[in-house]
Amino acid sequence: MIALHGHLVDAGELHRSAEVFTPDVVYDLSDFGQGQVTGIAALTEAALALGAANPVAHHVTNVVIEEMDDGRVRARSTGLGVMADGSCGSVTYEDTVVRAADGWRICHAGCWRGACR
Repeated sequence: MIALHGHLVDAGELHRSAEVFTPDVVYDLSDFGQGQVTGIAALTEAALALGAANPVAHHVTNVVIEEMDDGRVRARSTGLGVMADGSCGSVTYEDTVVRAADGWRICHAGCWRGACR
C-alpha cells in the first residue's frame, strides 16, 4: 500500500486513490505551503493543481512499520521524487494506517521536506 501510492501517482491513476487512503484522509502538506488537505477529492485537486511541478517519478524506501496500542499502524518512510529536469528531492512520510473493510488504508499522512534537493 505504501509503494502503491507512488505507482498510482506516476501512472496518472489518481482516481484509484481510495486503494491507498480512507475517504476522510488528512494529508499534512504544511511544509509545501498547502496546510492540511482533507479527503481524497481535495488531495486529488491539490496534486492536479501542481501540474508539471509534480515529480515524474516517486520512490519509497526505508519503510518502518510500528503497531500502535489502539490497533492502528504507524508507517514511517522516505520518499524520493525525481523531477522532469532530473533534479531530485526527498520527503519523510509518517502515516497512520487503519484496517478498513477493504484492506489497510492511510487515514493520516504527514509529509515533510527532506534534505536533498
